[in-house]
Amino acid sequence: MDLGITGRWAIVCAASQGLGKGCAEALGKEGVNLVINARTQATLEQTASELRRACPGIEVHTVAGDVADPKVRQALLAACPQVDILVNNA
Repeated sequence: MDLGITGRWAIVCAASQGLGKGCAEALGKEGVNLVINARTQATLEQTASELRRACPGIEVHTVAGDVADPKVRQALLAACPQVDILVNNA
């Protein structure tokens, strides 16, 4: 399916497993660059590696931490050149 969103940027919260990971995978397959978030750095990096392998050609950045923390939210925005899509799965 081509949604016409190739090259856009998305922030996906709680992206290391479940619904958030599924959303990140689907967006990545559409060519969307990703900034993914989860509380645990190790699982977040594992998910990022999987996304990079499954979706070559996209950028995947990670920001670990709880999105209830304003510093984490600021880091998410700083890591994303422009927010076209937000999946607030937190």
